[in-house]
Amino acid sequence: MGNLFVKKSIDKLLADAEEKDHSLKRVLGPLNLTMLGVGGIIGAGIFVLTGQAAAQYAGPGIVLSFVISAIGCAFAGLCYAEFASMIPIAGSAYTYSYATLGEILAWIIGWDLILEYLFGAATVSVGWSGYVVSFLKDFGVNIPAYLSQSPFAYEVGKGWYATGAVINLPAVLIVSLVTALLVVGIKESANFNNIIVILKIMVIILFIVFGFAYVNSENWKPFIPDNTGHFGHFGWSGVLRGAGVIFFAYIGFDAVSTAAQEAKNPQKDMPIGIMASLFICTILYILVALVLTGVVKYDKLLVPDPIAVGVDAAGEGLFWLRPFIKIGAIAGLSSVILVLLLGQPRIFFAMANDGLLPKVFSKVHPKFRTPYITTIVTGAITALMGGLFPIGALGEMVSIGTLLAFTIVSISVLVLRKTNPEIPRPFKTPLVPFVPIMGAAVSLLQMLSLPIPTWIRLIAWMGIGILIYFLYGYKNSKIRNI
Repeated sequence: MGNLFVKKSIDKLLADAEEKDHSLKRVLGPLNLTMLGVGGIIGAGIFVLTGQAAAQYAGPGIVLSFVISAIGCAFAGLCYAEFASMIPIAGSAYTYSYATLGEILAWIIGWDLILEYLFGAATVSVGWSGYVVSFLKDFGVNIPAYLSQSPFAYEVGKGWYATGAVINLPAVLIVSLVTALLVVGIKESANFNNIIVILKIMVIILFIVFGFAYVNSENWKPFIPDNTGHFGHFGWSGVLRGAGVIFFAYIGFDAVSTAAQEAKNPQKDMPIGIMASLFICTILYILVALVLTGVVKYDKLLVPDPIAVGVDAAGEGLFWLRPFIKIGAIAGLSSVILVLLLGQPRIFFAMANDGLLPKVFSKVHPKFRTPYITTIVTGAITALMGGLFPIGALGEMVSIGTLLAFTIVSISVLVLRKTNPEIPRPFKTPLVPFVPIMGAAVSLLQMLSLPIPTWIRLIAWMGIGILIYFLYGYKNSKIRNI
């Protein structure tokens, strides 16, 4: 059994990354990485899940949910920053775990990250579809519900049921377009992302500045609605569950770490990209949540496009902002899909390089120097999920996957400080062991607050992953066959 915990040395990881056949283009600076983080973080969380979590779990207390999530993210982000500077390799938490906790746990975290990114991109594509349909409707173009909604839906107490729709076609189309862009190249994708990030931040600032004039403080009362008698439905337990659900909104900084192998100076730039993007987005999230729940009563926000509803509720005064909000949301969600679909193939790529997945997944395009096979496979699966499933069930799966990744990364920092204290650390997590312990504790607490069906789906997903590991990865692992 000890064989399951074989570790890959950091020297070996760094050497493998520079092999010509497996090297990726180092073209990203600190601004690109920060924008990549902001591009990934500001999206479904702010444009979609803020309203849904407020309506179902926390009311105006969703503001506190964002604060709790941000604190947990800051702890985990500091741990990510240490690893990203020390092991600047594609693969994020999967690679860090391989160097610290051993192969079986690296596989588990890698499989968990596949869940996080695949379901994440699918969730955002459903939100994108909601805003596009709403935007086109303003111009008299109506996409029929059977082509713009998920054929399956899920409700607590009711379970799964058919909606009568055929497919969410806009969700499928956006995933296909982004996948094609990512095959062409990382630099092109990063430049496209930078333009979109500037656009969506401007739109969000417009909503905050002009929306404050239409806030009705009565909508904030009670700030934390009374609990309904069920854990997670309003009250403080609702604030905690809201934090767990909208934690999904913060996974963009995690995606920064997957691009470490394409950073010009990863030791210096990765920590800047991770922490700067986290700080910028937290401030914006809190302000948007305050304005949104102040303009509209929280119980009216259970919709795919809550910020558009907020603008509509302000009446004629903000009518001019309506098309800008929707364009900003559409552009913003596009960049999140791009960042998540950029992150996922690089995890597949790292796992295939280690022999844990078939060799075909480690192929790099001879001209574009991108992991094109994994990018196309990821895009196809994401398009299928976005076309078939509803946003709520997908979003909760992403949150639990993200929280598990953050927990393991936080623990890994402690483990590596004990086992390999001599390794050069260009960036050091401060206040060890306090910060890693808090990173793991806050993440675990939010995991425990998520609904039971979400846990069942996580366990089922992990069961499938472990089966694949023993059927393929265990026998083909490069490090075990040296």
